[in-house]
Amino acid sequence: MPIRTRRWNDPSQPDDGLRVLVTRYRPRGVAKADETWDVWWPELGPSRELHAAVYGKSGPAIGWGAYAERYLAEMTAQRDAIRRLAARVESGQTVTLLCSSACADPQHCHRTLLARLIEDAGGVKRRRGRGTMPG
Repeated sequence: MPIRTRRWNDPSQPDDGLRVLVTRYRPRGVAKADETWDVWWPELGPSRELHAAVYGKSGPAIGWGAYAERYLAEMTAQRDAIRRLAARVESGQTVTLLCSSACADPQHCHRTLLARLIEDAGGVKRRRGRGTMPG
């Protein structure tokens, strides 16, 4: 089954499977009843420090390359969570990783990096198609 990526406010699809919000910050103003995700794992989002660095809140904004490198380094501490998601995918479940509504480019988003980590952790075959990871 595939790993999909979307923004939390994208319409859910019947085949989304487990929808996992992977942002450090919970979306503002969203009532519990209006949540579009099944589970929120803030530890799979970039750290507060990395989030501040990419938006230039702690000095000059860092570029995608530096961001990706730092995010991947941060995720070494999240191996267990990543393996749990990989096990779900290996068992046949679809997992959809949800990011910020402001994150319009999945190729420059941590959700894409995280999907690849999950694939690598579980030996998941990458699939092409809308909403799935490029391979």
